Amino acid sequence: MENEKLRATPAARSLAHRMGIELNQIVGSGYKGRIHREDVANFTYIERAGVTPLARKIAEAHNINVEELKGTGFRGKVTRADVLAAVGETGEPNLERILDAFTIPSPERKKTNFATPGKNEAPEMKAPAAASAAAPSASAEPKGDVEIVPMNMMRRVIAKRMSESYFSAPTFVLNYEVDMGEASKLRAQLMEPIKEKTGKKLTVTDIVSLAVVRTLMNHPYINASLSPDGSQIELHNYVNLAMAVGMDEGLLVPVVHRAEKMGLTELMLRLKDITERAVGKKLTPADQEGSTFTISNLGMYGVESFTSIINQPNSAILSIAGTKEMPVVRNGEVVIRPIMKMSLTSDHRVINGLAAAKFMQELKATLENPLPLLV
Repeated sequence: MENEKLRATPAARSLAHRMGIELNQIVGSGYKGRIHREDVANFTYIERAGVTPLARKIAEAHNINVEELKGTGFRGKVTRADVLAAVGETGEPNLERILDAFTIPSPERKKTNFATPGKNEAPEMKAPAAASAAAPSASAEPKGDVEIVPMNMMRRVIAKRMSESYFSAPTFVLNYEVDMGEASKLRAQLMEPIKEKTGKKLTVTDIVSLAVVRTLMNHPYINASLSPDGSQIELHNYVNLAMAVGMDEGLLVPVVHRAEKMGLTELMLRLKDITERAVGKKLTPADQEGSTFTISNLGMYGVESFTSIINQPNSAILSIAGTKEMPVVRNGEVVIRPIMKMSLTSDHRVINGLAAAKFMQELKATLENPLPLLV
C-alpha cells in the first residue's frame, strides 16, 4: 500500500513489479518527484558503492556481515553510522575491539586499555583527563542561530542528479570569447519588428540559442547521449534544447522539442513560454523530458565566466556568461568590443577534445556573423 501513495506512472509501476524493485527506493525525475519508467530502468544500473574502511573495521570487530546492511551513503554505500546502528541492535559497541582494529604499532603510540588501569598505566590516563577538563571552556563560546531547512523534493532530485553526473562522467571544459558586436546589431534591428508582431522582447539568449541549435545539427556527438549501461552512443538527428531556469526553490530544466525546425521568432516564443511556466511551476512532465543539449545562462547576473555540470543523459552543456566591453586587438589595433565568454563542459566518454573544439569554433563564427541564421 505504501507504493501506491508514491507518484509513479503505470509503466514505472509495472517495470518495478517485474524487476522486484521497491518504488520507495527510487527518486523520481518527473513533476513533483513522479517516478517514470526510465527512473526504474536506470536504477538497476546504479551499483552498490561498497563499504567505507572504518565501517568495515567496526563490522569485523563485531562479526557483522556488511553485505546484509542497507547503506545510507552515496549510492547505498555502507557507512560507520550504518554499522553502529546494527551494533546497537545486538548490544553496546565494544570500544576496545574497535580501537584494536585501528591500532598502529609504534613506540610512540600504545594501545589504550579500557579496563581498570594498573599502576604503570595511571600516568597515561591523566593527560586525557586534563584535556577533558579544558573542553568545557572551549565549547562555552557563544554560537550564532542555526536554521535547519529540510530539502524539498526538487532539491533532492537536483542533488541526486548532479552528484551522479559529477562523479560518473569524466569531463573537460573548453573556454571561448565571442565578439557579440554583430549579434547586438542584429538584435537591435529585429527587436521592434518582433515586438510589434509578438509583444515579446528579443534577447541575446534567443539569438545564441538559435545559433546553438543550427550548429548542433553539424556536430552529432555534441548532441548525443550515452546509454545507461555505457555500451552505446545515441546520435540524435534532432535537437531538443533544454534551458536551465534557476529559482529560490531549486533548478528546473524545461525543454523545447524539435528546436531544429524553428526559426528565430518561434524559438524565442517557445523559450519564453517554457521559462515563464517553469517560474510559475506549471510545467508538465513532458516539458522536462527528452533533452539532447542544455544551455545555462547567468549573463544577466553579471557573471563573467563559469562552468556547469552536465545535465545527463546529455553529453555536453553550454555555459553563457555576461557580455562586457573589453579591449581586444583587431587588425593590429586595440579596440573596445562587446565580449561574451562561454564554456562547453563535455563528457569525455562520448566527446573528444577535437570534436568539442570544432563545435565551439563554428558556434563562435556563427555568433560573430549571425545574419545567415535568418536565411
